[in-house]
Amino acid sequence: QVQLVESGGGLVQAGDSLRLSCAASGRAFSNYAMGWFRQAPGKEREFVTSISGTGSFKSYADFVKGRFTISRDNANNTVYLRMNSLKPEDTAVYYCAASRGFSTATQSYTYWGQGTQVTVSS
Repeated sequence: QVQLVESGGGLVQAGDSLRLSCAASGRAFSNYAMGWFRQAPGKEREFVTSISGTGSFKSYADFVKGRFTISRDNANNTVYLRMNSLKPEDTAVYYCAASRGFSTATQSYTYWGQGTQVTVSS
């Protein structure tokens, strides 16, 4: 069992930066690939980025490439999402999730956090 708690969301202006954190409890954090997903009002949840258990592999959605960076600290059971050059269309609830395998597919992720709201004003 893995429990995930996100933090770091908030209200920012276009062009600003934020760093989201996701703290994990439970065993063997490094055995899990971690992903960030987001869901805007009226839209389906979508993949943002993922990182393998060791951090060696990363994948990004095209709409965040060059702006967002995922990283993890296995010693502290935490995964991060650094978001730069934020746009109003980045407004959403951001979720972190854990999967046994490295994946970009929502259905591959077993454990989910409660989400943190990110709002970007124009």
